[in-house]
Amino acid sequence: MPELRNSTYRHLEVSPIAGTIGAEIAGVDLAQDLPEEVMGEIRQALLDNLVIFFRDQKLEPDRQLAFARRWGEIHLHPFMQGMEKYPEVLEIRKTPADKVNFGGEWHSDQAFAPKPAMGTILYGVEIPSAGGDTLFTNLYRAYEALSPSMQRMLEKVKGVYRGNNLSGHDGQSREKFYAGRLAMKTRDPGDVQTTSTHPLVRTHPETGRKALFVGGHLHKFEDMSEAESRPLIDFLMRHATRPEFTCRFRWNSGSLAFWDNRCTMHFAINDYPAETRIMHRVTVCGDTPY
Repeated sequence: MPELRNSTYRHLEVSPIAGTIGAEIAGVDLAQDLPEEVMGEIRQALLDNLVIFFRDQKLEPDRQLAFARRWGEIHLHPFMQGMEKYPEVLEIRKTPADKVNFGGEWHSDQAFAPKPAMGTILYGVEIPSAGGDTLFTNLYRAYEALSPSMQRMLEKVKGVYRGNNLSGHDGQSREKFYAGRLAMKTRDPGDVQTTSTHPLVRTHPETGRKALFVGGHLHKFEDMSEAESRPLIDFLMRHATRPEFTCRFRWNSGSLAFWDNRCTMHFAINDYPAETRIMHRVTVCGDTPY
């Protein structure tokens, strides 16, 4: 069933790219100090489409940060170092020497934090000639497509989300996992909390809709063992990433994606072994899931 994305826009051109998630936005230059009425329409487009894409933007890190600050406080990644001159901007870099990429599993950004990220703003600096696409999935639809009995059961469940839980870590710290394998610098999270417990079904604070809150950071369910939790987690991940809930974005240099972590997951595809991909990411702080 397609989403109802019928908002009226006066300042933007909004073109959905898939039936349930994702739209390209035209008619706006994000490097400018946009008036409030334009920002309001961008917010509505984000709420309607969950992830929005802008082409042919020219954004230096300071302008990307200026746009991001219109949405809230900027989040600093606890495990990865930001750019030297712009510590709030994370340069996601993969070169031909790297075997793994950053974000190469279905996840929501910072799900392990006490207040997971509200949104992520990712800008394409250097893009492979082919490959390096990003997949997104609609977690509203994933929840709504479950049976009523499963919905009722899951609404009582809380998940334990860990910062070093992504598959392939094999229990290693994120620092050890990425050391020497990415053209990126890690850092010690210090006393930053990187394990949190959240509802498995969360309510979006702006739309009021319920969404599954799953992803690669979900370690287990509260008061259950890992072995007891894993079969249901695996089912929910397969279910949440069904093709009809997803869209795929092909990047160009100058493209920007802005997604709502409160109701989406994303997956950065690692299919460009002989090329370089460089992205600039700014993450906006969120609130406590309920």
